Amino acid sequence: MLTPHEITRVVAIALEEDAPWGDLTALSLIPEGAQASAELGAREPGVFSGGAVFAEAFRQADPRIQVTLETQDGHHFNQGDRLATIHGPARGVLTGERIALNFIQRMSGIATLTAQYVDRTKHTKARIVDTRKTTPGLRALERHAVRSGGGHNHRRNLSDAAMAKDNHLAILLNSGMNLTEVLRQARWRIPHTTHLEVEVDRLDQLDAVLAAQPDSIMLDNFSLDDLRAGVAKIAGRAVVEASGGVNFDTVKQIAETGVDVISVGALTHSARALDLGLDMRITS
Repeated sequence: MLTPHEITRVVAIALEEDAPWGDLTALSLIPEGAQASAELGAREPGVFSGGAVFAEAFRQADPRIQVTLETQDGHHFNQGDRLATIHGPARGVLTGERIALNFIQRMSGIATLTAQYVDRTKHTKARIVDTRKTTPGLRALERHAVRSGGGHNHRRNLSDAAMAKDNHLAILLNSGMNLTEVLRQARWRIPHTTHLEVEVDRLDQLDAVLAAQPDSIMLDNFSLDDLRAGVAKIAGRAVVEASGGVNFDTVKQIAETGVDVISVGALTHSARALDLGLDMRITS
């Protein structure tokens, strides 16, 4: 998902936002020929993500800047570790510093939080996945960070898969339509290669949904007992996803009910930025 084109696009938008007419402070204070070196250091432990984005921020600030990554996306690091070194024209290093840090701190924060959820459920078969609760314009970066932390991605966007949620079904059922037939019609309309998922919020909805043979069924805001009952009733006829009420305290018990997937919106909408710092010195 995180292609070179996507990295270039997002960084360009960030740099245009932060320095639309250049970095006035650097241009007015720093001599044109000054060179700078900097180190990206970890002020707390975590999981690294966004190295290519970090490097691209400096490249766009000044193509002469050299960035050496000393760890890879998905690797765990400790407080005090050096994660990257930067060397090049001081003006460019100063211009790229903030957006580079914004990206790497955000992505590493998501990766670190994801890894904690994954670790809580590693004794089960459940996958930890993200949701569409991402920062507008940054979905590809944030979902890459989830994968860096050992998690998986849900559908990329509304065009990627068909997912009948409670509001979709409410509109149809209030019109007197039969749930099974509605879902069968949806299956007929979409390509045979397209995944169909259906959200339910009560156990008594499962018979009608299963009759339509969806690929996945989301059990939304179910109790632990109802999750176990739902897994037993579905009995392998569809991928079972648990959603709603998932947090760090509940995820272990949810995973132990036997569900296949646990979607966690908090991975992207509530992860805090990791404390990483850039220590700089002028070299000439």
